[in-house]
Amino acid sequence: MAYIRELAMYEMSSDVFTQLHIDVARNATDDFNLFHDSKHWHKIKDNPFQGPITLGFQLESLVEGKLADFRRAADELDLIGRHKLNFSNYQFSFANAIKAGQFVEVEIKPSQFKNAPSPMLSNRIMVKSDSNLALLGFKKETTEPLYLADSDFSDWHDLRRQPDRSYLSGGYFLKRKFMTTSNAKNFLCGSLRDQTEFFDELQDKVIFPEMFPCALLSSALLEKAQKKGHDFEKNPMVYTSHKISVDRRLLSELKSNDALHILIKPADNSAEHDFGEPSATALDYECYGLVSNDALLFRALISLAPLEIILQSLG
Repeated sequence: MAYIRELAMYEMSSDVFTQLHIDVARNATDDFNLFHDSKHWHKIKDNPFQGPITLGFQLESLVEGKLADFRRAADELDLIGRHKLNFSNYQFSFANAIKAGQFVEVEIKPSQFKNAPSPMLSNRIMVKSDSNLALLGFKKETTEPLYLADSDFSDWHDLRRQPDRSYLSGGYFLKRKFMTTSNAKNFLCGSLRDQTEFFDELQDKVIFPEMFPCALLSSALLEKAQKKGHDFEKNPMVYTSHKISVDRRLLSELKSNDALHILIKPADNSAEHDFGEPSATALDYECYGLVSNDALLFRALISLAPLEIILQSLG
């Protein structure tokens, strides 16, 4: 049995990312992808965007904020708490890039709630740039993670003892980051969001937004490729899709400077190879963010494709 909450579609057409917003977001997450660099974007081979573009996680953070406003306006927070919908799930496909100075519209369709086979609250989302589709997908609140639900690292040894940027058993690449409030604040500002909703030193208020720890995946993937000697200028890669599940209970317990251990390995259907090899194809990565006691804060399936393949598909 499902019902649809009859709330008007939420749409904002006045948001604009400047180059400063892009720089703040990439600096806050250590994202050194040349696609976002105002000084070096032109070095990318066959770059079709003719200028720096916004970060994928930056756009998703904007969506996160719009959804939070939508949930409050629709009085859905009690519904989420009553049904113990503790997991936030994001599923997005990237259709186009958004450049600095372009208008951004976020469209959220009316909420749909299903109580069987398990409770789920979901919304379809579209992000447009100057009326062109840029991002398409869903946000779903569930009792269990929708992606990589069977993953379990409870029997692993303490990841704090493992060297940063090392390879572990099972082919996992480890990147260690830290949950700093200053970076989270800057990431929120870069995502056109109000940092005071999450942080207030005078009130001892520290709440990390859902997308901030996930956004650190970009730097982890870049460092993994860099360690393999990847040429970012000749063989650029772009995101094609993100599937992310975040445990809000663990997120609410995070404190400033807590360690975040990011584990990355190719998905079962993706053979590991360097992005620059002649046989390079699209790659799917299993990505995990673990916090204290090796608890899973987030799980993600991140899909990347060589820019050359994207250009070929466009004709």
